[in-house]
Amino acid sequence: MNFIKKIGTSNFLMLLLCILIILVAEYLFLTGNKLHGIFLGLWAPTLLGVMIYLKLINRERR
Repeated sequence: MNFIKKIGTSNFLMLLLCILIILVAEYLFLTGNKLHGIFLGLWAPTLLGVMIYLKLINRERR
């Protein structure tokens, strides 16, 4: 619970979403849907990049 307070609820939910995306992408890739798995797997780093970008914008405004 301390970890959630430290990083914030929205960041925690985004990290959970990224983990879920990675798991689903691995499942798709390993079951033979390789292209769908790769496409879906590219969304996790994209979301993490958006999180970092938004955090940098908030720091510049302060």
